[in-house]
Amino acid sequence: MKFEELNIIKPIRRALAEQQYEKPSPIQERAIPPALQGRDVLGCAQTGTGKTAAFAVPVLQLLHKNPRETGKIRALVLTPTRELALQNYECFCTYGKYLPLHSAVVFGGVSQNPQVESLRRGVEILIATPGRLNDLIGQGIVNLGSVEIFVLDEADRMLDMGFIHDVKKVIAKLPEKKQTLFFSATMPPEIMELVDSLLHHPVRVEVTPQATTVEAIAQSVYFVDKPNKSRLLIHLLEDPAIVSALVFTRTKHGADRVVRDLTRAGIHARAIHGNKSQNARQEALGSFKDGKIRVLVATDIAARGIDIEELSHVINYDLPNVPETYVHRIGRTGRAGQPGVAISFCNFDEKEYLADIEKLIRKKIPAVDDHPYPMQILEPAPPKEQRPQNSRKKGGGQTGGEGPRRAEGRRQRSRTEAAENRRPGGRAGGTGSGGTAVREKVAAQAGKEEICRGNGSAAARGEAPCRSCRRAGRKAAQGEKGARERYFPHGFPTHRAGRKTGARGDEVRPVEVGGKKAQRSVFDDAPSHSVPA
Repeated sequence: MKFEELNIIKPIRRALAEQQYEKPSPIQERAIPPALQGRDVLGCAQTGTGKTAAFAVPVLQLLHKNPRETGKIRALVLTPTRELALQNYECFCTYGKYLPLHSAVVFGGVSQNPQVESLRRGVEILIATPGRLNDLIGQGIVNLGSVEIFVLDEADRMLDMGFIHDVKKVIAKLPEKKQTLFFSATMPPEIMELVDSLLHHPVRVEVTPQATTVEAIAQSVYFVDKPNKSRLLIHLLEDPAIVSALVFTRTKHGADRVVRDLTRAGIHARAIHGNKSQNARQEALGSFKDGKIRVLVATDIAARGIDIEELSHVINYDLPNVPETYVHRIGRTGRAGQPGVAISFCNFDEKEYLADIEKLIRKKIPAVDDHPYPMQILEPAPPKEQRPQNSRKKGGGQTGGEGPRRAEGRRQRSRTEAAENRRPGGRAGGTGSGGTAVREKVAAQAGKEEICRGNGSAAARGEAPCRSCRRAGRKAAQGEKGARERYFPHGFPTHRAGRKTGARGDEVRPVEVGGKKAQRSVFDDAPSHSVPA
């Protein structure tokens, strides 16, 4: 069958021909005709089967054949990730380049100002992620009252990422009468509940069994210990047959760590995950698509919505703990019937994940034993010791969430300092029993000297000596042997101020303390403890 047989209008066929699309894929062949008839469609298809064109083509044709007032949003496409939103936007621009229809894309992670400007110029087709769309609706910038066609793409991914409530908020803003095109790679029970509430007598299109992997992908698993995964990855990347590799890790920090290991080995790689800015993610993805870098390391945020032509290899550095995620990951290669290779690393703790994946895909993944880093650890890793979540908040109500020992230390110091303040000539004047005398006597001796930099707000203002000086003076006054040498092995510190006026704006004048010039406030008897300049 050819696209002409699907009753697609000539401008769209011309754009498809320029992209070298000659025959529709199975999902396109079965979904486009009922969509052009105005019926709701429920499509269940794997990633990489061409389902973007399966809804983009009918949306463009229906809007073109039924013109309305320009500038109002007539079609809404909701996607879970920024990457998928951008991919869908590019597809709409490509397929509709010969139609007088305007498209726009909005997503979070970047400034909304350019997106708002595009919306104010007027668009008929809006591609959006749920979070940013709800923000714009709340600001009164977006009005969905004129939507005629609603497309929900990657609905199961919305559920996985916790966006299902945001999706329901968007649906509540849509008109009751509309056409709905619903696409998902898997159909868990929660998605079926949403289908039942949203679609009316839909045409169900399922081109492959749910959660089965593309047959063109050659899958294999390497059993390797966790510490040796980076070494094995570097070893495999020495093979020039791996033209491009998309490496998946479970965590963001893990992705950054893999990039560092590869970079040290002389392999150009970039990471893409949720902690990266949108510009950084797009730059890394663009470099990978253009062939400037050979390896792209990603978390599951990139498992869907990234369309990379002729990607040769997908490598699961960490096996996913959700078996459906494995299907979406390896779906990045072997697209549109092209051959692809999926390699997975599995340590002992991940064997359970491997069993779940094999159960889901109904296939035993062949193991590769001939490699330099075979599995040596044949027992589960010991559980990590976890500190109690509220351990830092049990300090008797201390601000900042101190632990009990630290809080007790603060209370003890407070009691000691309060006692000092009650003694005549204590903290405020800095002339407690023997404090000043010891300070001036020791400062006068020859040898190396230290600079007192103050400790605490009172010391920093020059109102009191620092804590160490007070302690030394107190211990010396009490006759404790060796107190001075223990606290100040190079001699008692010289108390210098680094400013010509005190912290309070007081006039200060130089005085001689132990043969060194220090500065003393006319309002204070103790030398200033301001930090030296």
